[in-house]
Amino acid sequence: MAKIQPEQSAPSRARTIGIASAIWASSIFLSRIIGLVREQIVGRTLGASRQADLYFASFTLPDFLNYLLAAGALSIVFIPIFLAHVQRGEEEGGWKAFSVIANFMLLAGTVGIVLLMVFARPLAGVVAPGFNDPAEVDTLVRLMRIILPAQFFHVIGGLLSATLQAQDRHVLPAMAPLVYSVGIIAGGLVGAYLGWGADGFAWGVLAGSIIGPFGLPLYGCLKGHMRWYPMLSFRNPDLRRYLILSLPIMIGFSIVLVDQWIIKNQASYLAAGELSYLQYARTLMNVPIGVFGMAVGVAAYPSLSRMVAAGSIPEAYGVLVHAVRLMLVATFAAEVCMTLAGVEAVYLVWGAFASRFSAADAVATGTVLAYMSLGLCGWAAQTLISRGFYALGSTWVPTIVGTAVTVLLIPLYVVLRQQGGAIGLAIASSVAIIVYVLVLGWLQRRRFEREARERGLTLSTAPGMIDGAWRSGLAAAIAIAIGLLLRHFLLQWLPGLHVGVAILRAVVLCGVGVGIYAVLARRLGMHEFGELTATVMARLRRRRRSA
Repeated sequence: MAKIQPEQSAPSRARTIGIASAIWASSIFLSRIIGLVREQIVGRTLGASRQADLYFASFTLPDFLNYLLAAGALSIVFIPIFLAHVQRGEEEGGWKAFSVIANFMLLAGTVGIVLLMVFARPLAGVVAPGFNDPAEVDTLVRLMRIILPAQFFHVIGGLLSATLQAQDRHVLPAMAPLVYSVGIIAGGLVGAYLGWGADGFAWGVLAGSIIGPFGLPLYGCLKGHMRWYPMLSFRNPDLRRYLILSLPIMIGFSIVLVDQWIIKNQASYLAAGELSYLQYARTLMNVPIGVFGMAVGVAAYPSLSRMVAAGSIPEAYGVLVHAVRLMLVATFAAEVCMTLAGVEAVYLVWGAFASRFSAADAVATGTVLAYMSLGLCGWAAQTLISRGFYALGSTWVPTIVGTAVTVLLIPLYVVLRQQGGAIGLAIASSVAIIVYVLVLGWLQRRRFEREARERGLTLSTAPGMIDGAWRSGLAAAIAIAIGLLLRHFLLQWLPGLHVGVAILRAVVLCGVGVGIYAVLARRLGMHEFGELTATVMARLRRRRRSA
């Protein structure tokens, strides 16, 4: 295994983050595209039907187990532990830390899967209490039991991926979600041919988990001379540190993770297809979240951890602020497009040439998407802001804030579901994530200020995250208002939902909307828009030269 240096020069650190960001941006972008293809096949196979609702609801219990094992935060918690050994020249200690944590996860995961499979039927009433038909409950339980074992491979695979990322080996971890989605697609296509319906997609989830999230990182670790020892001791300091850092994530119910559970729970009371509208809308919204939020957050985290460990607190916070402002510029542009042309996008993905997904379904899903996109900037920003706390070794603050927001706003989900159905749930989701991010961003600034003072340093007085949010948000709001007026006239000149008409309307609405947004954002002082544009143009020029 290659040695990892305790510190890097600024140019070297920037180059490392840049390469990792490019790898993860490409991976997550492709993952979102393949995810769209996956959901397109789901929509064209199952439509906006009760069977589709049951398929989407069947992920709640497996996701809950994944959450209890803190699988989503494995890289965040494990990378600093592994790096601490490697930076001291103790590579053997790093692999022993991996072994004791992996063996604990094997034991805990196996017990959790067995228990949840045994009690899947009574738990189905908690997951989706609105599904009362016995046949629907039977289908939901069967789907949950097929998908549950996949979490074993996600958890262990996540730890293997974290080990590779700690060594700045990002290619195989970045490929894992792509292979996972391909597995689901293959399962769905085979299932459609054999008449399995939703069961085909569920079996695809299991197969994709084995090959992608588990198989690829395992191959990478074995190729890098991985050492996995048969050891398990709760007195081991690395396991104890891992459990202490993971405990807030395991026992807390942050709105970031629980939002989908609440929506699926409440949507089970709605008419058939309403849960599917929410799921399809979230799928489209996840594309810019992944490209603009997750890619930068995942790639920058190892370097942020090194900067904090080296005591470079102002520099670390400056990197975070700059990344968030760049991300805000991009995500508000995406929000403009999704709000103005969401119906057309939904129709082109799921409705064109399809018999199971109607024009009415496209309009309903597009409307839900417009309201859900109100929280787009929040969903993207939280992936960066939370990693600022994790780099400081603070996992409690995001969890406590997220759990508090969940507890306070659950009644909002219930009331808005009763008053507005799927649209009401989309609004509740947007309000919850924006509240969470605003509170978390404010607390993060205070925490970095305290860390800097303790080292005799001060943070930069340059414009921060909130400044970027209100400037970009105001520009987006004006662009959306003008765009909606244009949409009103376009629907009279270019009525209907056909492929050609939908493409033309989407191009005009997005082009005009983003153009207005770009002008206003720069006038309001968001110079990051120019930086983002220059970066994109430079990459395009490089691709032309290589072609």
